[in-house]
Amino acid sequence: MQTEKVIDHIVNWLKEYATKAGMNGFVIGISGGIDSALTSTLCAKTGLRLLCVEMPIHQDERQVARGREHIAQLKKRFANVTNVEVNLTQTFEDLKVALPAVEESEQLNLSLANTRARLRMSTLYYFAGLHKYLVAGTGNKVEDFGVGFYTKYGDGGVDLSPIADLMKSEVFKLAAALDVPASILKAKPTDGLWGDDRTDEDQIGATYDQLEWAMTQDDLGKTAADFEGEMKRVFALYKKLNNANQHKMNPIPVCEIPVHLKN
Repeated sequence: MQTEKVIDHIVNWLKEYATKAGMNGFVIGISGGIDSALTSTLCAKTGLRLLCVEMPIHQDERQVARGREHIAQLKKRFANVTNVEVNLTQTFEDLKVALPAVEESEQLNLSLANTRARLRMSTLYYFAGLHKYLVAGTGNKVEDFGVGFYTKYGDGGVDLSPIADLMKSEVFKLAAALDVPASILKAKPTDGLWGDDRTDEDQIGATYDQLEWAMTQDDLGKTAADFEGEMKRVFALYKKLNNANQHKMNPIPVCEIPVHLKN
């Protein structure tokens, strides 16, 4: 990969899109993770305004610290960067109280994790509407088009996706080239939606390197029958997740009414 040329291409794409849309800049949620760090740096390089928003909800202090370190570095490097923190912990707790009580279950925990992401999406669009900004997505290719590892209408609710054609390994290469803090480069990827230290690998059941391999093999037309052992397990897992999450990757289905029923 021609790293510097890819960086320039994304930055120019961002700037051109925002300018043609008549928007003033970008707003992005900062999580302390590699994807939001790379995306925010690319947005900052456009020279357009960038608002970095921290939205903790019972957040691990290590994630918060990494996010703040990144924002502080961005503000030193780019005069067009501002930031704001909106602590959504109490909002999240108030919503839980307002909802009907149900028994504790893994499905409840998953629903609440997705609710966190959707609260953050709403917050980002508040600032986007206020300042005429675009909400920049932080999903990479494996997450967005491989296993669908994101929340529909949560972190998947964005205006544009600058890094969605990059594999996770490529995200790390670009982030390193752009001097993203070492603490973020070394941290294990996590969505931070659970209030504990579980990583993306813990949730998915495979590493990003393994998922990239499976995604590439799938594109080549391979099937699980072509592999054995751990490779077969990973490929089968990838296909299972890819199939299950097509509803995230495909356009919303529209029930088209036959013409003869309208006349």
